Amino acid sequence: MNWNPRLAQLDDISAIEQLIPQSVLALQAPYYSEAQMCAALGPVFGVDRQLIEDGTYYLVENDGRIIGCGGWSRRKSIFGGDQCRAGPDPELNPACAPARIRAFFVHQDWARRGIGRSILVACETAIRAANFRSVELVATLAGEPLYASHGYAAIEGYDINLNGGLQLPVVRMRKSIPPDPELYRSDPR
Repeated sequence: MNWNPRLAQLDDISAIEQLIPQSVLALQAPYYSEAQMCAALGPVFGVDRQLIEDGTYYLVENDGRIIGCGGWSRRKSIFGGDQCRAGPDPELNPACAPARIRAFFVHQDWARRGIGRSILVACETAIRAANFRSVELVATLAGEPLYASHGYAAIEGYDINLNGGLQLPVVRMRKSIPPDPELYRSDPR
């Protein structure tokens, strides 16, 4: 299908908050224990209102129901919900810092149908328009294949420390974003 992501609004938050745990507990289960997933819900897997306020968070709907979400950021945080921050993140300089891909979740009944890919394409288009030259993300083990298939290279694997002494293995990934070739075409006149 040809999915058309739309920008999320603040009044979408309650539906996003319902989608996140459903997506995590279903799609991350082959890679993480239930204890790891539950400990990560909120601090790692959670809504970041700053993304919505910045106009960089997208949704895909089917019959009015949110079935996927994800976004990008021009700010310092690379993952996590807003409950762990006291205020807005500082903005990054696109000339020297990578943009961030953030918070992708898809309903289990709609997984592997191109929803994540469509949101990723929308993000990369916006990142290019914002003049970033590269993009970075922290992938879950379940999400790593999607990003790798889209040209992201693994930089390092590491563990995010969670409550209760638990850890969540993740992979930091990066991709160069070439400038829009249309910007460099000479005027044929």
